[in-house]
Amino acid sequence: MPEVFDVAIVGAGVCGANIARKLSQYELKVALLEKEIDVSLGTSKANSGIIHGGFHHNKKYLKARLELEGAMMFDRLHQELDFPFERCGVVVVAFHEDEMRAIEQLYWQGVENGAIGIEMCSRERMLELEPTLSPDTVGGLYAPGGGIVEPYRFVFSLVESARKNGVQVLGQFKVESATRQDDLWLVTGADGRQIQARYVVNAAGLYADAISAAFGGEVFHIRPRKGEYYLLDRSAKVKPHRVVFPVPTTLSKGILVVPTVEGTVLLGPTASDVDDKEDFATTRQALSSVLQTARTMVPGISENDVITSFAGLRPVYGEDFYIDISKKAPHLVQVAAIQSPGLTASPAIGEYVKDLLKKDGLRLVERTDWDPYVKKTPRVRDIDPYVLDGLVKEDPAYGDIVCRCEQVSEAEIVAAIRAGHTTLDGIKYFTRAQMGRCQGAFCTYRIIKILMRETGMSYDQITKRGGNSFELKGEL
Repeated sequence: MPEVFDVAIVGAGVCGANIARKLSQYELKVALLEKEIDVSLGTSKANSGIIHGGFHHNKKYLKARLELEGAMMFDRLHQELDFPFERCGVVVVAFHEDEMRAIEQLYWQGVENGAIGIEMCSRERMLELEPTLSPDTVGGLYAPGGGIVEPYRFVFSLVESARKNGVQVLGQFKVESATRQDDLWLVTGADGRQIQARYVVNAAGLYADAISAAFGGEVFHIRPRKGEYYLLDRSAKVKPHRVVFPVPTTLSKGILVVPTVEGTVLLGPTASDVDDKEDFATTRQALSSVLQTARTMVPGISENDVITSFAGLRPVYGEDFYIDISKKAPHLVQVAAIQSPGLTASPAIGEYVKDLLKKDGLRLVERTDWDPYVKKTPRVRDIDPYVLDGLVKEDPAYGDIVCRCEQVSEAEIVAAIRAGHTTLDGIKYFTRAQMGRCQGAFCTYRIIKILMRETGMSYDQITKRGGNSFELKGEL
């Protein structure tokens, strides 16, 4: 007989992870189903990593209300979990008077939304807040409540917390079909595995439309919107202190300059609608546009500091999030079209979905033994040298630096593997190894050897991100 769960969540991105952790606070049996080999390998891994300031959207939209609620939840989550976060603030830069009129509209929208500390700024104030800005700046907007976060580490910590509190994570479980049997959903994966669930949450990102169809739910079409990015080395000469936005357009919030929480600088994204949900190709034309636009705001940005480029896909359907109890399929909650500001809103989405499940009849009894904290993994690059000496005495692997660019020790690689991240990408997102200037040229071989030692896998079983993404062929 298939195992029976109270709730099955389809999709282990930032929304599914927040929902899983929220439900782990109650006396429920919860499954988190993910089609990839690891969590956070879809939309959540390739985004701007921004906590938004609460002024881009009118509060008539659900996404604006959840953005404001979610943004205020990150300080507590940061205390409880193990992910980098900084409330550095965001600025929106105007270069002429027409743009200042748009800035004024954003300001009053932020005031109406309740964005904390938002202010319209003169040229002098903008350059005081962010000295790297172009001298052509005429004014702008400042939202001190905005910030930056490492999105994949955020998801990893949420899932670790959920798993610690009883949630079962089923990886490589690609939902293929679902049928109703005796008031339960029978969910079948592509590999033949089956589970049963009383309630199902569809948080499948780009594939939420296909999952809805599999459950006989609403018919809608998710359109991928590609965003291409440049990443600059942590040694770049010019790094802004705050997230820098242009005045937004009707299509997107524009090309951003983001000082990441780990010390690099992110430029992007572009915004172009595509048809293929697996189209992660980058183009020189789009990336040149990213550089050109970023330089109009922060002129000191240099192409010589670029260490990599990548693309992410956002799930687009309508103008707002689609989060609701299905009107067609029993005990199905839709969590779809979660594009920007989805990362910011995600903790509030967890709360919102919990309330929808309760409204739909799910009985919620709080657990007395729920533990919100996860054990924090020491990171060599962040540790005081005297503390590091003590760690090395306890575990010499902390003294063996595997990734020189990002200062990642063997002990951190081992911790990632023992936490269940057994692909090169999983280890990269957990530790930052392979993310520096050499992009893994120095450390990948060492990581493969550690993977082989820790897991018993042979070299030809090791993949970049699961599936057929094998790294090595022939003899090692």
